[in-house]
Amino acid sequence: MAGLTGWHLLAILIVVLLLFGAAKLPALAKSVGQSARVFKGEMKAMKDDDATTAAQTEAAPESGSTGPQKDAPSSADKTS
Repeated sequence: MAGLTGWHLLAILIVVLLLFGAAKLPALAKSVGQSARVFKGEMKAMKDDDATTAAQTEAAPESGSTGPQKDAPSSADKTS
């Protein structure tokens, strides 16, 4: 993209005008803008979800084990 000059951009604009026509360009620009807005909103929602998950993880108490703890048998459980 660094090698593009003003003439290249003008040629691209002319090709786009010929392909889509002047009447369809506003509708095309509107749909591209709406798509960009939806994408931006989804990215913001994903970042908010990540921040919420991280905050919940930090607030949760840390436990040293990964599974349920079993209590040691009491003297009442033993039959001798």
